[in-house]
Amino acid sequence: MPSLKDLRNRITSVKSTQKITSAMKMVAAAKLRRAQEMAEAARPYADRMGRMLGSLAVSMKDHPGAPAMLVGTGKTDVHLVIVATADRGLCGSFNSSIVRDARRMVAEIEQGGGTVKLLTIGRKAGDQLRRHYGDRIVEHYTEMDKPTLDFEKAAMIARRVTEMFAAGEFDTCTIIFNQFKSVISQIVTRHQLIPFQVVESEGDKATDDAEDLGGAVYEAEPSSEEVLMELLPRNLAVQVFSALLENYASEQGARMSAMDNATRNAGEMIDRLTLNYNRARQAAITTELIEIISGAEAL
Repeated sequence: MPSLKDLRNRITSVKSTQKITSAMKMVAAAKLRRAQEMAEAARPYADRMGRMLGSLAVSMKDHPGAPAMLVGTGKTDVHLVIVATADRGLCGSFNSSIVRDARRMVAEIEQGGGTVKLLTIGRKAGDQLRRHYGDRIVEHYTEMDKPTLDFEKAAMIARRVTEMFAAGEFDTCTIIFNQFKSVISQIVTRHQLIPFQVVESEGDKATDDAEDLGGAVYEAEPSSEEVLMELLPRNLAVQVFSALLENYASEQGARMSAMDNATRNAGEMIDRLTLNYNRARQAAITTELIEIISGAEAL
């Protein structure tokens, strides 16, 4: 049984840990508010740009001069998988869930006879995937949120991906990240970046676009092909930036939830240790009294 001194030291240690987790919870809550606002503000622009490109892509899908980023290379042999995690831990299963899905995707591709290349964002993705897939990692980025997460950093990644695609280093590109839903809910998401993926049906896009633009239709000048050549690389940067914003908000939400649970668990542990300490102290006092009384009676 632990001594009274051991119990006092343990209680002091847990109280110190509780102060740290409580402070981390408050910091995460403050960062979450800003991150959530940024993620929600980026969604309409990213969705609207995707829908506009989708409407233009319908007429260009089978065109012989369609951009390669729209129609692809005609093959699916080499896959570039972008895995976006955080640089730090202490955020529950946030990082492990993304890495787990990335490993699952790599296994699916390789079982189908394809080749995988990895581009990792965040220190945790690099550390965890390097153990088994170190030879597949072609690029690694960290500290994306230092000092702030801005569009230029996403554009830098998009430029690198565009250069690799132009050099024929891969055929398809997919990014894996956590989409923010709420503080306790983050959904691991796979989003195909290259070739451009049209999510909605043709009829749905035409109806939605007409409603949003007051019945107007798209006219591309000088041509749909030239507009797509200009906008597809820019859309790639927008989609990467949107994914990073979603990921950052999810990270702060997961960290806030994890630190809240840790703070509560520390409080429960302090209560149990205090109860055990009081019982041990009472037992020690009782033993001393019995020894004193027994000694007095012996005299």
